[in-house]
Amino acid sequence: MPSYQFAPEERPAFPGSPYVPALAGRHRLAYAAAGTFIGACTTFTNALVNVNAGNLAGSLDLTLAQVSALPALYVALNATGNLTLIRARVRFGIPNLTLALVGLYAFCAFLQLAFPCYATAIATRASCGLMAAGLTTLTVYYFIEVLPARARPLALVIGIGLIQLGTPLARLVPLEVLATGHWHGLSLIELGTALLVSAAIITVPLPPSDIGPAFEMPDFVTIALTIPAFVLFCLVLAEGRLLWWTDRAWLGWALAASVAMIAAAIAIERSRGRPLLYTDWIGRGDILAYFAVALLVRLALAEQTYGSVGFLASGGLTSDQLHTLFIYVFFAILLGMVTACVTMSEKSPRYQILAASLIIAFGAFLDSHSTSVTRPEQLYVSQSLIGFGSTLFIGPSLAYGFLQMLRQGPSHLVSLVVVFSTTQNVGGLAGSAILGTAQVMYAKAHAAALADHLVAGDPMVVARIQQSAGALSGVLSDPLLRGAEGASLLGRALATEATTLAFDDVFRLVMYASLATAVYLAFQLVVEARRT
Repeated sequence: MPSYQFAPEERPAFPGSPYVPALAGRHRLAYAAAGTFIGACTTFTNALVNVNAGNLAGSLDLTLAQVSALPALYVALNATGNLTLIRARVRFGIPNLTLALVGLYAFCAFLQLAFPCYATAIATRASCGLMAAGLTTLTVYYFIEVLPARARPLALVIGIGLIQLGTPLARLVPLEVLATGHWHGLSLIELGTALLVSAAIITVPLPPSDIGPAFEMPDFVTIALTIPAFVLFCLVLAEGRLLWWTDRAWLGWALAASVAMIAAAIAIERSRGRPLLYTDWIGRGDILAYFAVALLVRLALAEQTYGSVGFLASGGLTSDQLHTLFIYVFFAILLGMVTACVTMSEKSPRYQILAASLIIAFGAFLDSHSTSVTRPEQLYVSQSLIGFGSTLFIGPSLAYGFLQMLRQGPSHLVSLVVVFSTTQNVGGLAGSAILGTAQVMYAKAHAAALADHLVAGDPMVVARIQQSAGALSGVLSDPLLRGAEGASLLGRALATEATTLAFDDVFRLVMYASLATAVYLAFQLVVEARRT
């Protein structure tokens, strides 16, 4: 819009943000469509890798531990990306920077397609994390252009809500499409998604923003310390439960190095006049409590990404058999986003987070009654509740933090975005690590307890072995082999039952964590009500 003269009220609220001119209805619709598409694509391709990690390991001739490092790199770069990107937007402008990030991801995806190997997979996941950090903010800006001034806080709820659609959408992609040509289908989808997002940004560009100097030399020191620290920390979370926490010395060294680098970055930031991160504000009691609640709820949401899916996978189900379940989850996420928007007010975020915690707790409670014959049909209600609770929580949670940040001024925006993205991205990875570790420990305990009741001379045990052996009489003629195989089948049944009981314990753990969060929020609200 080179000839358009922006009015004072159309100026951006934050440095690097786009102008917000008065738009005609068709332009608002175009921004809404582009924002919806970009938001849904933001986490879609990474979710495709996450939900098919086991299959990818075989196609790339890698171990599961090696493949699990790929999502960890995505999370690390996504969590720390805004540390750099917020000031880079001021320096280079939002359209140029975002297109550069999408272009980098497209280039890496092309390399992965042309030269499929672990190195190109690492580069693609790292660039995908950076791109997702940029597109998350871009989605919010698109909806700021759509909404009238009084409703613009809802852009946070809508934008953050839309990126939650990536996982259910990824679950709906048929496995045979991804596995085409030794998993070239996945690389083609990644490349195609990047090109389509670029087309959307170019076709429906945001208004210009003011650009100018933004970086200071100490910024690069903080960034150089923080990014590798988060990479190491996320690798520990991703690999710990697979390699086991105490069995690999490098896990401990990596964790120690990450803590040391983060401590060094904090020390540098505390000594600066214009820091990237306002550690004094982050360290305030009320802000720490807010981030703790956001982290705890995000940990609980791993019930859906790890718990229920891991439980069904342990029963032999594949991603293709979960399509209907995730259609329900998809629409539940949309409903949660709409509900968050309809009920949003200046005082509502904590009530919404409280409601989301209770809904997630109820969903986990329903899942805790699962048995070895439970199938996706029995999880439609519980997983829909958790999907609904996820968007009822995440948008209002960011909105509440945004309100707290506004009281300090725009200079604290980097601090809010970086710490919030850390709680959500690293929190999700930590949730899977914690629940996965708990599941392994519970399964071992249940297996030992069940084995104590399997006494060789017990008539019921003998009858069960004979029954299993009898079913193999048409296959095995040797009675000794049939008896051994019957005992083996009984052992497998014991392992299946122990795994089921362990997942039920994990679901109860999520329920207790969500209820504890709800109780804390309710206590806070009661105390504040009595003060007023």
